[in-house]
Amino acid sequence: MVARVQAEFDLPEGKSVFFASDLHLGAPNAAASAERERAFVAWMDSVKPRAAALYLVGDVFDFWFEYQHAIPKGFARLQGRLAQWSDEGIPIYMFTGNHDLWMRDYFTKEFGIQVFHEPVRHVWGGRHCVIGHGDGLGPGDNGYKLLKRVFTFQPFQTLFRWLHPDLGIGLASWLSRGSRARAGQGDYTMSDVRKEAIYLWAEQAHAACPADYWIFGHRHYPVKAQFDDGQGTYVNLGDWIKWRSWGELTETSLELH
Repeated sequence: MVARVQAEFDLPEGKSVFFASDLHLGAPNAAASAERERAFVAWMDSVKPRAAALYLVGDVFDFWFEYQHAIPKGFARLQGRLAQWSDEGIPIYMFTGNHDLWMRDYFTKEFGIQVFHEPVRHVWGGRHCVIGHGDGLGPGDNGYKLLKRVFTFQPFQTLFRWLHPDLGIGLASWLSRGSRARAGQGDYTMSDVRKEAIYLWAEQAHAACPADYWIFGHRHYPVKAQFDDGQGTYVNLGDWIKWRSWGELTETSLELH
């Protein structure tokens, strides 16, 4: 359970590590998506002077698929900022979510961004951070867990790639309409974080191999809660559909904004 440290970094004085998730760009329509994208890149501009790194923790796009010679059109403003940050030497890490799980190597080849498909453990300034989108973790949601196995099965992806992009992207966008963003509604409540599936998974993993922060997206509700041992903290980043929330790891703490 993410016991191995994949990378360890110093956190320079006056710098922060930033986290955001669940932008769902592309939903529910082009106009709303473009407005959200502009707001997000404006936020990127505002935090860049003090950024040591940026983690995009899944579902950046409401749908994403990489053909051999094509990707979904749009999102030029975000990609421009990613290129700018990368060119200036600011590390960016991306995680796939349940809506953009077909992300492969486009962002790595074009921007030098490392893409993760599972939670990872990174250490910043001596503090252990376990980071992942959170989909499929914890008890329940067996239907989605089965569907994820099908969608990540390589022969299935090969068959989908044989569809012309006009058909394939259109079909996938239609299938994605169940998302909170596309439906225009969703469960933006949380009665008890300690009963949430991702929290339960993180709590169990923390008991086996402690970390300072367990940082996830997927749930679309910003929340920060300490485990019972008082040593680890669970953080859900919320989203950019309703909350436009984000996390910031400083030299002293991790805060939600």
